[in-house]
Amino acid sequence: MQQRSGAATGTTRGSGRRSAGPGHSRGLLYGLIAYGLWGLFPLYFPLLEPSGAVEILAHRMVWSLLVSAVILTAVRGWRAIVTMPVRVWVLVVVAAVLISINWVIYIWAVNNGHVVEAALGYFINPLVSVLLGVVLFRERLRVGQWIAVGLGATAVVVLAVAGGTVPWVSLALASTFGCYGLVKKVIPLPPTASLTAEGLVQLVPALAYLTVITATGTSTFATAGTGHVLLLVSSGLVTCLPLLAFAAAAQALPLSVLGLLQYLTPVIQFLLGVFWFGEPMPAYRWVGFVLVWSALVVFTADAMRQARHVVVARRAT
Repeated sequence: MQQRSGAATGTTRGSGRRSAGPGHSRGLLYGLIAYGLWGLFPLYFPLLEPSGAVEILAHRMVWSLLVSAVILTAVRGWRAIVTMPVRVWVLVVVAAVLISINWVIYIWAVNNGHVVEAALGYFINPLVSVLLGVVLFRERLRVGQWIAVGLGATAVVVLAVAGGTVPWVSLALASTFGCYGLVKKVIPLPPTASLTAEGLVQLVPALAYLTVITATGTSTFATAGTGHVLLLVSSGLVTCLPLLAFAAAAQALPLSVLGLLQYLTPVIQFLLGVFWFGEPMPAYRWVGFVLVWSALVVFTADAMRQARHVVVARRAT
């Protein structure tokens, strides 16, 4: 999942023209595919057991690099990586570290009965992105944004106090993905080239880890059957397919539409956590989620209102 923020300013006159016709329909379909697949990830990662979270992460790095490299070769995009300056490589390394942390926490959460908490992380991610904008870029928030952030902060306090522990999975997923999104915004690379460059950074530690666990006899790759091997290999396609669908959707849809579609992923994850995996939902947890959902309603309404103002202002000038 690599998108967020911008819904408040993304609807321009150009995006308005894109909001109709077959291109918009295809973009909507691609967006539903991307966010729908991300939402179904909790059903996939348990299939990779008995591999642990770090081993799954390492295989995901290796096989997703292979897929993205093949795609980059097909579109003849290697020049962007070959000519990349050191400054951009530093940004790519930071992005690779952030998304690796995000991946391993998410895999661990899904395979250890924390699907609902992971869903909460992606619900509050837009609010974290707004806070990062304030802290790092000194952005000024509108009243609606302050209300949304306040409701989100209240939800975290309720969950921490009533639950007796800070919802660290949610906060870690939201913060790492929020920071990842900020870094990705300033990396001057096409999506496929950026994904491949991150994979190249991840390749060395991934191969090193897989070599060590193979040498020590703790790897599950060759010991859990052919089906397990195929599932681990498929992690590359499972990683890249929604990213490619999202890239296509981002080109065809206004950011305001993408901003609404992004909530599809945590909604699906939440429903899976509650109804498929049967994770407990005590009263305090429902209160926390209602507060977060209320924050997102306020946040989205404010973003859509601001987008309309931008369109009106542009037409007036």
